[in-house]
Amino acid sequence: MDTDVQHRREAAVSLPTNDPNWWRDAVIYQVYVRSFADGDGDGTGDLAGVRAHLPYLKDLGVDAIWFNPWYPSPLADGGYDVADYRDIHPQFGTLREAELLIAEALALGIRTIIDVVPNHISDQHPWFQEALAAAPGSPARERFWFRPGKGEHGDQMPTRWESSFQGDTWTRTTNPDGTPGEWYLHLFTPEQPDLNWNHPDVRREHEDILRFWFDRGVAGVRIDSAALPVKDPDLPELPAGPAAPGTHPHLDRDELHDIYRSWRAVADEYDGTRILVGEVWLDDAERFARYLRPDEMHTAFNFDFMTQPFSAGPLRASIQRTLAEHAPVGAPATWVLSNHDVTRPVTRYGRADSGFAFARKRFGTPTDLARGTRRARAAALLVAALPGSMYIYQGDELGLPEADVPRDRIEDPMHFRSGGVDPGRDGCRVPLPWSGQHPPYGFGEGAGTWLPQPDGWGPFTVAAQDARPDSMLRLYRDALALRRANTDLRTEHLEWLELGADVLAFRRGEHVASLTNLGPVPIHLPAHRGVLLTSAPLTDDTLPPDATVWLEV
Repeated sequence: MDTDVQHRREAAVSLPTNDPNWWRDAVIYQVYVRSFADGDGDGTGDLAGVRAHLPYLKDLGVDAIWFNPWYPSPLADGGYDVADYRDIHPQFGTLREAELLIAEALALGIRTIIDVVPNHISDQHPWFQEALAAAPGSPARERFWFRPGKGEHGDQMPTRWESSFQGDTWTRTTNPDGTPGEWYLHLFTPEQPDLNWNHPDVRREHEDILRFWFDRGVAGVRIDSAALPVKDPDLPELPAGPAAPGTHPHLDRDELHDIYRSWRAVADEYDGTRILVGEVWLDDAERFARYLRPDEMHTAFNFDFMTQPFSAGPLRASIQRTLAEHAPVGAPATWVLSNHDVTRPVTRYGRADSGFAFARKRFGTPTDLARGTRRARAAALLVAALPGSMYIYQGDELGLPEADVPRDRIEDPMHFRSGGVDPGRDGCRVPLPWSGQHPPYGFGEGAGTWLPQPDGWGPFTVAAQDARPDSMLRLYRDALALRRANTDLRTEHLEWLELGADVLAFRRGEHVASLTNLGPVPIHLPAHRGVLLTSAPLTDDTLPPDATVWLEV
């Protein structure tokens, strides 16, 4: 091992080793750095802002923070177009500040999880710039997917693959003499060229990136679009029907598992459990579970639950399906109500269609925010009572609604690549309100924010909710404190209770029951010794609609 690396590893932040299973029931808070808190007054969130608010996260009761990409990036896709994995975006701070943040958070008992994006890099990354300058067939181009076009003049894309962001998946280059050149593959935007994971440089580089951050005390890695990186080297067209398992041209290919086994081996080199968390969107339960085998990822995001409507039948089916998927490999489930890509729960649950799908997003969809807030409170207690780990997207603990971002301020490429039909994801990325009655609501000392905050967000601020015992923030704090203190809520046991078709009821451990009323009328509570916590006031021992209660039984 290189001497400098050895010294750094010896000096790296040492993670506690007394709980190797910390991740199995952890509460993990997602920080979208640009929108969390602004420490230097330029209108953009940064690491200084996060460091200043670490006590807030400690009081909230989280076990870890997951940071969206904080690396140097042109921000063509919110930082998921990474130009350099070994530094911090200048708008956010410095590498030294990141090291201090990791250490300061750990001193408060909060671990750090970072984001790695293996499918692609930025078109400004040195590798891709080298490839553009190189000739067709050169070694520099072999790290990507450069191909000649089809047709007599090569002006047709090599495949008709579909982009996750709508639009084309190939962009044609221009040769140094100005003539049209080869095409390169990008499953997302043209600024995000896909890497060729059949190339040893790509594999070696990402293992080195993991070590770079583990050496600095990072406790885990969230793997973006984890089922996408490997492609069929023949680049065939998409099949007309469902592909045989493992044979899709660019999704869930069997070769992925060797990659993640090598990543797990790197993580296991370090003291303290360093976890791998996959963003895995798959309908096939057996294929999903493969990523969670003991020598691969520790956990994977459960998107199925997040997309369900606020209805007892679909939610119960999703919970049962999720637990069944994880059981064969002994991995804990993860529960999440939203993230930086998804319409916020308060808005989503107030709509007639309270589920979520990217294809259904439209401007001006009406919502009942009062109803959505009641349901978001109920859903928060519901997921906090389920066995496994829980993710909280920043601002959900404040009950923030989706913001209406003016069209001329939208930055999200999903909006532009949809031809302006999709409002994009900026509405859930608006900077957080901390205090005061007017923008920037204590987000920073400057007058503006990188995305505009709505007027009327004064009641949503942390300061305002601190003072209200019935606020969403207080509900989250109380729920996480009970979850941490009550051993029944830390077990992996769940036993369903049958209390009617509109009620989600289950027992945790010996003495805790969770009931969620998703029907139109109040329900009578079963026999119990006491009420631990409720998302809405109880009346005459009944639970109102759109509410959850935790009972001591």
